[in-house]
Amino acid sequence: MNNKTLSRRDILKASCLTAGALLTAAPIVRAADSALHVASNQYSWYVYFQREGRDFAKDLDAGFKEVAASGIDGFEPSIGDASQIDSMTPLLKKHGMEMRSLYVNSTLHTADDAKKSIELILAVAAKAKAAGARIIVTNPNPIQWGGPENKSDEQLQIQAEALDRLGEQLAQMGMTLAYHNHDMELRNAAREFHHMMAGTNPKHVTLCLDAHWIYRGSGNSQVALFDVVELYGARISELHLRQSRNNIWSETFEDGDIDYARLARALRQKGVKPHLVLEQAAEKGTPQTMNPVEVHKKSAAYVRQLFAGF
Repeated sequence: MNNKTLSRRDILKASCLTAGALLTAAPIVRAADSALHVASNQYSWYVYFQREGRDFAKDLDAGFKEVAASGIDGFEPSIGDASQIDSMTPLLKKHGMEMRSLYVNSTLHTADDAKKSIELILAVAAKAKAAGARIIVTNPNPIQWGGPENKSDEQLQIQAEALDRLGEQLAQMGMTLAYHNHDMELRNAAREFHHMMAGTNPKHVTLCLDAHWIYRGSGNSQVALFDVVELYGARISELHLRQSRNNIWSETFEDGDIDYARLARALRQKGVKPHLVLEQAAEKGTPQTMNPVEVHKKSAAYVRQLFAGF
């Protein structure tokens, strides 16, 4: 088993290399297992392919065939260039899947980088909307991925203003911006995470709640997770779904450290029905007993049971 875990930035670099492979075969119509739409993020498939010594990006047509075989309804790609939309759209259509959301990295804490990132995301969004997408997920880059340096107050203010501006422009296009975080944004009393929420207009910036990164970034705390739900639950437009056991990512999305049944109840009580995106992944210590299709088939069944009625 390969215990090295890919970052999203690794995936964006790899997926950019596949942007030229257009296929136009007739679409396959798949019978839906449930009215509940369940999507999966590209990151999950890269990780589960990697641990078998395979490369998801090498043959997207073959990769999407496996995604479809798992019963997943939609796919959330990680996009680094607008041309990738042209590459993926016919393949997703061929395999009977939707692309309701996509993930795009951004650098927003300096004015020059923010301008470039906003231009890129708006270009991606224009093509993505035509392909059926409605949600753009972004996680503003840190100063150094994995590094100890934190953004200054000035940089956080620049970032929040840029995030709000991007969200406003996407809203004018009829699209939704969803802010995403990892664990780094939870450092120093979670000041970066909270300022991205408190410093932006809820009409412009929603939340992609990655429950496990909130949990892990807060010292494996469900108290912190449900405080975030209480504070910002009305702004949750998308859920990234990952589980762990004893604080190690579990192979499938199932019962575990995070009480997702409680989370589902809390969202129902708030009248919030977010887009559901599986992002189960593997790290050192994660069991390896299933192939990627089996992992996602079992995970999707649990999601449909847990969030029935959403």
